[in-house]
Amino acid sequence: MVISTGNLPATSIFPSLPLASWQDTYTVLHLWTQIVGKIRLTLSPNINHWWQSTLYVTPRGLTTGTIPYKTRTFEIRFDFTLSQLCIEASDGATQKIDLVTRSVSEFYDAVMAALKAVDIEVSIWTMPQEIADPIPFDRDDRLFAYDPDSAHRFWQILVQVDRIMTIFRADFIGKSSPVHFFWGSFDLAVTRFSGRTAPQHPGGVPGMADWVTREAYSHEVISCGFWAGGGEVTEPVFYAYAYPEPERFSTYPIQPPEAFYHPQMHEFMLPYAAVRQAADPDAMLLTFFQSTYEAAANLGNWDRSALERA
Repeated sequence: MVISTGNLPATSIFPSLPLASWQDTYTVLHLWTQIVGKIRLTLSPNINHWWQSTLYVTPRGLTTGTIPYKTRTFEIRFDFTLSQLCIEASDGATQKIDLVTRSVSEFYDAVMAALKAVDIEVSIWTMPQEIADPIPFDRDDRLFAYDPDSAHRFWQILVQVDRIMTIFRADFIGKSSPVHFFWGSFDLAVTRFSGRTAPQHPGGVPGMADWVTREAYSHEVISCGFWAGGGEVTEPVFYAYAYPEPERFSTYPIQPPEAFYHPQMHEFMLPYAAVRQAADPDAMLLTFFQSTYEAAANLGNWDRSALERA
């Protein structure tokens, strides 16, 4: 099923966001989401594959969802329309923090003070994850310019990708993750599982402990998502990969023609620009997700008849 975008051109719902144009905002927002994500991780019961740590796309931004705290619950939300971080507790207590240019340490202090103001005490490990040369949040005094428009554009993209990935997720009746945002790698993803255990992951992911990676990949997976880019990948992309990667996966014919296999990342990639300029971006993206899934599932001998909706 594809939801029509009506008469809206694709470029209006998939805004332009070249990586170089918002590098400062990207950098600081990555760190801010890690602070918020670690609060959820610290206070939430463990769920398989670290699903208790992620954020979710909302009609206004990103949220932790409901976090338990003693006999209360609370939520932390990034609102990219009002440029605020909102904390709301089940007893009615609220706090708001403006999203403006400030150092990571200032943001960290503001978040911790806001939580204390609503009687929530939490201590997190302040070292960032999956980031080169990390500096603890409470000691990171670097000042990165925060551009609300760039953050809003990024959220607009996430809204569309979340919508399409939710459609894609619906045809799989086996174990599947939510569509969720990983603050470590700063990407939106959905993952399907074969139901079989996987070989132990070799680890070695920069900025991530091997035991964390091994829990994430304890079972066979096929995953797809959206990433704003970084390092060798100098543009926003959609991606798809499998663990373990089956033989001949990299040469399997997939669609659309704009997609390619990245040998260093061990992933298929589809440039965001290709989707943004497509006559039917929903169809192009669903074709990419489906064809890469079929490549991995067929080569990996998944029991597709038992895992997919007829």
